Amino acid sequence: MVPQADRIIIVEGKTDRERLQRVLAEPVPIYCTYGSYSVEKAERLAELTEEASELFLFMDEDESGKKLRRQMAEDFPDALHLYTQKAYGEVARTPLDVLADILERAGFAVEKG
Repeated sequence: MVPQADRIIIVEGKTDRERLQRVLAEPVPIYCTYGSYSVEKAERLAELTEEASELFLFMDEDESGKKLRRQMAEDFPDALHLYTQKAYGEVARTPLDVLADILERAGFAVEKG
């Protein structure tokens, strides 16, 4: 298993980050794009994630989330992609037990409850 500090998740917003933090049972840096993406933001995220051995992108399943995922996939081609179910649309609206399942399948330690 990869050491905790070597794994980073990027999400769209702070509500997404807060939801993931509620189910994670290990410290994982989670960075937000705040729904927008630019060359400057890409460079900043690249700096923040350059030491990570695993980078995960966890975006919403709406049009803006899909667009952001496509943009980020170009800049971070080795990133692993996590997906919520289309029925929930957004990471922030995904039930905690479903988020826990998604994260656990990706190898993260999660709170059982």
